[in-house]
Amino acid sequence: MQVPLLDLKAQYVTLRDELRKVIDEVCDSQSFILGPRVQAFEAHAAAYCGTKHAVGLSSGTDALLAALMALEVGHGDAVVTSPYTFFATAGSIVRLGAVPLFADIDPVTFNLNPVQVRCVLESPPGRFRERRLKVLMPVHLYGQCADMDPLTELAREFECQVVEDAAQAIGAEYPSRGGVKKAGAMGQIGCFSFFPSKNLGGFGDGGMAVTDDATLNEKLRALRVHGATVTYSHHLVGANFRLDALQAAVLDVKLTYLDSWHAARQAHAAYYNRAFQGTPVATPPAIFAGHALTHPHIYNQYVIRAPRRDQVREQLSAAGIGCAIYYPTPLHLQECFRSLGYRAGDFPESEKAARETLALPVYPELTEPMMRQVVDTVLGAL
Repeated sequence: MQVPLLDLKAQYVTLRDELRKVIDEVCDSQSFILGPRVQAFEAHAAAYCGTKHAVGLSSGTDALLAALMALEVGHGDAVVTSPYTFFATAGSIVRLGAVPLFADIDPVTFNLNPVQVRCVLESPPGRFRERRLKVLMPVHLYGQCADMDPLTELAREFECQVVEDAAQAIGAEYPSRGGVKKAGAMGQIGCFSFFPSKNLGGFGDGGMAVTDDATLNEKLRALRVHGATVTYSHHLVGANFRLDALQAAVLDVKLTYLDSWHAARQAHAAYYNRAFQGTPVATPPAIFAGHALTHPHIYNQYVIRAPRRDQVREQLSAAGIGCAIYYPTPLHLQECFRSLGYRAGDFPESEKAARETLALPVYPELTEPMMRQVVDTVLGAL
């Protein structure tokens, strides 16, 4: 039985008529750049995330870049973040002339470890001590929020802003001391990706930044149109970060199904958790479950740790079962960041995760026989 890592065609079959209708309406209007479709999606997305404002942007990468630009991150600055994440997290920092100050992850959640963040804030590497600390950028990896209360407290203590990289976690909830919060709504700015493989994915690239700050909202809106607040009048140097109306229309339809898709992924994760119990496979816990949360983990990926990980991957591939390694080389060991001076062994938990983790299929349209095939193949490989 073939089991892809993700089957977007199965999702499209259920939404085809609804999506074709809104796409035709956009085509009939011939209004493709920003406009009412983007405005409607922004309003619905802000309400969903629990923020006052949402700004549609061209990609998750550009959302991070625009957020840092809005907070005036640049040469001489530093941003604390994770080395175990997608490249865009650190790439957006370096593109602005700042440096990423990496801190190691928690081995259970794969998210930033607040204890390690404190160590970096109190004693940054000597080569970076002249840098101004501007931003703490936690990543809500694989669909589960980082432990935000201690991280936001550290940001206040060290007088920096918080940008949440929530690209994989739209709708994930966190039991904050101030009440339940959703990913993206706990820092100054939260950033999302609508890459097609995300839980909320478009028909191409797309992204969003959310905020409660009216000034940052206006700044982000200017930055996405080359820094203009009035046509041909530029108070900032921005870029072309606009979200297309076609993408907004597609995403607006899909947003209405998002919570049901989260629930299906959670049910599939629970099936895997039961099936792997008592085996050498370490499953991903939803550490905030039990706090009256509906979505403590949305499983953008279902990531296991397994002995002989590469052997497991080979057998899954041979059986026609999709799987993937996120991320085989931590950011501090990437060739393009060699000049930052990091070395192997600097972040042992991130490096260990890169050696041991494997993502299994978890998309909503999976059937029980498909999941049983995945489990049997993994266990057979072990």
